[in-house]
Formats: sequence, C-alpha cells, structure tokens
Amino acid sequence: MTERKTITPTHRYRNNDKLIGIGNEFWDMSERNGLAGIVADLDAGSGVLRATEGHEFIAEGHEFVNFSCCSYLDLDSHPEVIEGGIDAMRRYGVLDHCIARSRVQIPAMRELETSLGELFGAQVVCSIAASTATFGLLPLIASGHLGNGTRPLMIFDRNAHVSMAGLKPVCADETEVVTSRHHDLDFIEDMCKKYAKVAYVCDGSDSLGGYAPVKELAELQDKYGLLVYYDDSHSLSAYGERGVGYVRTHSPVQDERTITVVTLNKAFGTSGAAIVLDGQSKKTLRVIERFGGALNYSQLLNTASVGASLASAQIHRTGELTTLQNRLYANIELFDSLVRTEQAGSTFPIRLVPMSDATVIEAGRRVIEAGFYVSPVFFPIVARGTAGLRVMMRAGQTEQQIRDLCDVLVEVGAEAAAPLSGEAVL
Repeated sequence: MTERKTITPTHRYRNNDKLIGIGNEFWDMSERNGLAGIVADLDAGSGVLRATEGHEFIAEGHEFVNFSCCSYLDLDSHPEVIEGGIDAMRRYGVLDHCIARSRVQIPAMRELETSLGELFGAQVVCSIAASTATFGLLPLIASGHLGNGTRPLMIFDRNAHVSMAGLKPVCADETEVVTSRHHDLDFIEDMCKKYAKVAYVCDGSDSLGGYAPVKELAELQDKYGLLVYYDDSHSLSAYGERGVGYVRTHSPVQDERTITVVTLNKAFGTSGAAIVLDGQSKKTLRVIERFGGALNYSQLLNTASVGASLASAQIHRTGELTTLQNRLYANIELFDSLVRTEQAGSTFPIRLVPMSDATVIEAGRRVIEAGFYVSPVFFPIVARGTAGLRVMMRAGQTEQQIRDLCDVLVEVGAEAAAPLSGEAVL
C-alpha cells in the first residue's frame, strides 16, 4: 500500500496550532471560573445582569454590573432606537429581503446609507458586519481594483484586529504582504520609498486602548500616496462632533487614499457596519458592490437593524449625543483618578489593568464574585506576558458603581503602584 502524504503547514500568515494550543487553555480556565459562557438576564435600566444558570463560583441569581460592554453610550437600549426598529418593520413589512443588493434592494437600505453619508459627509456603503466589510474590501485593495490599479505592498499592523489580520493569506494571493511593528512609521515610510504603491492596514481605535497616529500617517499619504485602511469601530459615536469617530475627526486626508470601516454594534447602539469612502467613482462603488464577497450576498442588514440605525443616526444630530459623550468622559476621568493604567488621560473608553498570565483568571473571578464583570484578556488577544483585565466604560454607569469596581480592582491587583493623590492605584 502506498504511503499517504501528510501536510506540513508553512504558517507564513497564521498558526492555529499556536493560537489554539496556548489560547484555548486560558479560555477553558475562564469558563471554569465563571468568566466565559455566562448566561444572564439584563435589566437595561440599571445595567445590572442576573445569572440565570448556576456555576461553581457564580450562583444562579447572582447579580453583577457589566464593565465589559462596547455600548459606550448605552444607545442600544435607547427608547427611540428600539422604536425605530419596530417602526421600520411595520413600514416595510419584511424582516429580511433575501436577495443580493446588486440585484434588488428595498428603499430602507438606501435610506440608511444616505442618512449615514450625510452624517459623515462621505460616501457610505453598509454591511452586515465590519468583518464582512473587511473581508470584501481588503482583497480588492490587494489586487489594485480599489485604488489606482497598482497592486500595493500590503502592510498589516502587528496589532491589527483579527478581522483584518485574518485576511493576510487571502491578500497574499493577490499581492505581497508584510507585518509591521505597531504603528511603525519609519518602516512604513521605508516601504513607501521602495514600492510604487503601499497600503497600511490598522485599527483607528485599538480594542485594547489607544488611537492611531492619523496625522503622521496623513503626512505619508500626502508624500507617497499611501493608502490607509482603518477599522475605527471603537471610537464611532463615542468621539467627535456628531460622533463621526477619531479618524474622521482628525485625519486631513479624506479622499480615495483613506478607507474607514466602523461597526454600528458598539457605541452606535444598533447592528451592522458602515464603509466610509471619499472620492470613489460610481464604477468603483459598483466593483465593491459586485465583487466584495459577502457584501453582495443575500445576508444584508435586516429591516429592524436599518430602522434602529436610522433612529440612532438622528440622535447623533442632536445635543443629546454630546450629553452622552460628556457623561462617558466624566466616568472615564473618575476611573482614571482611582486606577492608573497606560490609557489614563485619554477619552478612549477602554482601560487595561495589567495582570500576570498566572493571576489574571483568579483576579477576574474575584471581581465577578464582588458583583462586577470585566474581561480577562490573554494570548492570543494580547501578546504573551501582557495579560490584564479589560474594563469598558459607559455613559450609564453610576459614580458608585465605578468607585466600588475600582476598590475591587485595587484589592486584586497584582501590580500595585504608588498612591495617586491619596487614592490607591494600579
């Protein structure tokens, strides 16, 4: 019998053996300690959750405040957003219009893209998710069909979210792909000098805290024609006038050299995603629509999501958005006065409280037992040896909830620092 071949992977762009082999152990520990796989009811008015299933450490009925939610302005429970979804269902009488948008689409989607386009002052194409948009767009950038026709060197930031980094093998079938250190401007410029066209893929707002150097990148865009692809999901709504996000607020390059994707599932409070474009021809927009993978499948935003998003967009045009942003910033400032992190002083709503790999799960369990949920993050979410508890601030959190959480974080902190202004800090 002929010996059958086995396959040795190259692991040039990804390594599931490493990701799962190391990361799954942390996930298993999280679940055993009641920090993953949680089932709980939410009281939207108070932000308190109640466990509906018992656990070795978390009893059925245990109440806790969620400090690991990306709805930074609590718009997902806003009465007008909820009513917007219901109203759209009544108006159009269908939940899903299951046909590719390039063939037939109901007016609701066009209405939303027009509304968001006015909000951003840009061209907007909607998608069911930011990852879906990325899956459709990055291969088109790699092949030069979204750009000036030249296949670019694709530089992926080392910390790029998995929704972007996962496209490296696909893009590598169209062009050359490399990975840079986090926002390594010198490396990017060196590549711009060597290659006729370069595209840089990164987060505009990082899921672990911080913003991209958009002004410095804009200088490279002006000097070399660099194309920058941002995922700015974490700053949408929470940052900028009318909530247009960090990139849209600060980048002076708002033309075909800048492409931004934002999810509507976080601070915007609804569902889906928006691709924010400038200066693209109708021909290019049709290429995106027709050849952007899942962007053209029948799995589009459902009518309720569209209606809710239209309502949220309207809130973004009112003074209420500024009020909610200011509440969020005040809560962030209070947290920073009690617990020191590397993100302190920023308007970014995420704080990472450092822990060791050996202590992060135990610390997270003690926090939820005390009545608060924060996410333990570990490899491959972060680099090995840089684990921590990820805290997400929201406009609706009360001062007492924040103070009580900080007391617990200080108590469980493995890396306590000197007191700040008389307060205990990490």
